[in-house]
Amino acid sequence: MERIIAVANQKGGVGKTTTAINLSACLAEMGKHVLAIDLDPQGNTTSGLGVDKDEKENTVYELLLGESTVEECLVPTVCEGLDRIPSNVNLSGAEIELMGTEEKEFILKKQIDLVKKSYDYIIIDCPPALSMLTINAMTTASSVLVPIQCEYYALEGLSQLMYTIDLVHERLNPELILEGVVFTMYDARTNLSLQVVENVKSNLNQNIYKTIIPRNVRLAEAPSHGLPITLYDSRSTGAESYRMLAEEVVEYGKNE
Repeated sequence: MERIIAVANQKGGVGKTTTAINLSACLAEMGKHVLAIDLDPQGNTTSGLGVDKDEKENTVYELLLGESTVEECLVPTVCEGLDRIPSNVNLSGAEIELMGTEEKEFILKKQIDLVKKSYDYIIIDCPPALSMLTINAMTTASSVLVPIQCEYYALEGLSQLMYTIDLVHERLNPELILEGVVFTMYDARTNLSLQVVENVKSNLNQNIYKTIIPRNVRLAEAPSHGLPITLYDSRSTGAESYRMLAEEVVEYGKNE
């Protein structure tokens, strides 16, 4: 059975896109057939997987407006077994254009339902906002993965995100669950990182992944080369961490 995971946090700069890119790549490396959907108008997941976001005629924007089919939007990436539906800045206008559309919360779901049987995993990179695009991701997804940065304001906005997930579960997608929380940008040299981890664990009664993604120079460099960390520096601690996370995600799916 395919799993559709929305990677979401309305707080920017928490490693959301980095997680979407590298989790997708690591799942593909494990032999899974993966589709990564870039639902962020910044298009960083698109460029981070070696696709020129400004050259693509058929993006998720055209898909949502009904101007392209899913098949027309699919783009192979630098990773074997990993396809991508790209995004660019045009997507920022989608919210206004879809305003009067009936069942606008389900537009993405209707399209992805047509191809989801072809994939083991579909990973959706959400925009850093609780917008109509994020709602579309959550109605499409079976679960939500929340990256949390190991910083002082880590819990800020988390309760609002949880509330949104509960609301979507209640009204739009009864199958939606919280996949879990993954800590990112962990710096072992600081007491703060450790305090944040302990604080979240004591306050959050949810699945928290054992894998903690470290703050890593190679991870930060990889997107500028259009490569996931597994291809940019396969032996780095960042690559090993995301491989461990991918294994945990697969294992968690078996126990659901």
